[in-house]
Amino acid sequence: MSGTLNNASLKTGRSFDLGKMNLRQLWVAYLTYPTILLYFALIVASIAVATHFFAGWGATLVSIVAVILVYPLVWYLLHRYVLHGRVLYKMKWTASLWKRIHFDHHQDPHLLDVLFGAPVTTLPTIAIITCPIGYLIGGIGASATAFGTGVTITCIYEFFHCIQHLNYKPRSAWIQRMKARHVLHHFHDEDGNFGITSFVVDRLFGSYYKDAKARPRSPTVFNLGYDIKEAKIYPWVMDLTGSPPRDRPDGARPDTKAARGTRHAA
Repeated sequence: MSGTLNNASLKTGRSFDLGKMNLRQLWVAYLTYPTILLYFALIVASIAVATHFFAGWGATLVSIVAVILVYPLVWYLLHRYVLHGRVLYKMKWTASLWKRIHFDHHQDPHLLDVLFGAPVTTLPTIAIITCPIGYLIGGIGASATAFGTGVTITCIYEFFHCIQHLNYKPRSAWIQRMKARHVLHHFHDEDGNFGITSFVVDRLFGSYYKDAKARPRSPTVFNLGYDIKEAKIYPWVMDLTGSPPRDRPDGARPDTKAARGTRHAA
């Protein structure tokens, strides 16, 4: 089965390209990806710690439910105000962090290597959010349960995130809608549809939109506002990339209206 990935055409550079893969190939890539294997190991370790310091079924269940409720809100706030913020690329010491955790993903939405979060950033964030919640509910055991729940949700998020960029039409109508909303976030307007598996928080904060007719296309959907002008002022991300930021994927045709305006100006 692993032989399904031994095809150079599935890759763009050194990374698997989800736009060239099918569901079976995704399963193989996902279940053998080092970051996911690390997450699986941490889930097992969390279960072991939670069992050793068992807080009781009540505290354990409350910890799980609390993290399930808090996780989408925290993800939304981080995604909207940190990952899509314009602060990190303006400082040399955080430029590489912003480039890795989100800019690269919007520049090349289908590349697997930049779709998965880096454990060096995801795991501390998960721990900071979930461990105190669990500890307040039931001490060390519930804290381990909360952390394990956070990592489990992250694994689920990562898989569905892959589905949203995969060359595959889901059979489930729910997943089709979820995928369509996320595709809008990447290819129409990045200032909305920040959720991954649910857009409830988007609805609460007024950033949800159903289709491309709901709002005009954003000129910064691929570069998150880090355009050529910004790169000249804050060059660190561009220096790390080795090329200027792109405002559309490679091979894409220019926006029709923009191209028409350019011809008229000429």
